[in-house]
Formats: sequence, structure tokens, C-alpha cells
Amino acid sequence: MSEKQIATLAGGCFWCLEAVFEQMRGVERVVSGYIAGEKPNPTYEAVCTGNTGHAEAVQITFDPEQVGYDELLAVFFTIHDPTSLNRQGNDQGTQYRSAIYYHNEDQRAEATELMAELRRQHIFPAPLVTELVAAPTFYPAEDYHQHYFANHPTQGYCQFVVAPKLAKFKEHFAAKMK
Repeated sequence: MSEKQIATLAGGCFWCLEAVFEQMRGVERVVSGYIAGEKPNPTYEAVCTGNTGHAEAVQITFDPEQVGYDELLAVFFTIHDPTSLNRQGNDQGTQYRSAIYYHNEDQRAEATELMAELRRQHIFPAPLVTELVAAPTFYPAEDYHQHYFANHPTQGYCQFVVAPKLAKFKEHFAAKMK
């Protein structure tokens, strides 16, 4: 039995990333939260101002025997726009930036290699703006943000923003679903 690993990703609203990664085989836990800001224990209200420096992110606990870090990154680059600086759809501000927060040298190397390959193949119509940074302290978001889509599937934002990302995941990665 392999030791579980952690991946931390930011790509817009954490509700979107959480909803997708919770459906992925090999993912055991997804926590929405905040990372890479200036003050400890931020609140949602503070992060939403865009003044704390934090990004909305998800921390994913996964079994590397069931899903590779490279597979998590492939999904990540499919379900959000890594060419849009500090913006995903109507959500804008530094808290919605695209970032990979690596936890070890292997993750850094895999992310570097994948991003270089995406650039070489011109997969996206504009340059990647995804940051690649060593993972600083991650702060879990308030309880009401956890499993948000699962708990509020009919809420407007969930219907118009989260659900299409989940549908895109199902379309491109059906074989990787739980």
C-alpha cells in the first residue's frame, strides 16, 4: 500500500476545482482553502477583497497507485483557463490566479515538464500564466465552503459555473471518474 500524497492547486473559485477532483478516482479528500497570502488564518471575506495575497485553492489527498500527479495536472489544465491572469470567467482578482503549489521536487519537475510540453505543442491560444511555487501554509476554508457543489447543486453559481466544469471533466476524463 502506497503512502498518500498531497497536491495543491489554484485555478479560480475553489468550488469548481473541488467539485471536479472529488469525482476523480484515486482522490481520497479535497479541501477548499486559502494559500500564499500575507496573514495567517484568513477568512473568506478578507480573501474576497483581493488584498490578502491569498489564492483560493484546493488541497487534494490522493493515492499515487490509483492516480498520478501528472493526471491531476492534466485535469487541472483542462478545467480552467491557465492563460487568464487573475481571472476565471467573471471571477477576477489575484485570489483567482492559476497556480500549482508543489510539495516536493518530483512535483516541481513534473509540473515544469508538463507546462513546457503544453507550450511546445501550443495547446492554448495564449501564453500560460500559471505560477509554479513551493507550497506555503494552506489554510482550510470555512466549513460552509467544503463540498459546496455537492451541498448546493441548484444554487445559481453552481449551475452556471461549476456544473459546466464538471461536465467538461466527465467528457474528457470519464475513465478517471469514481
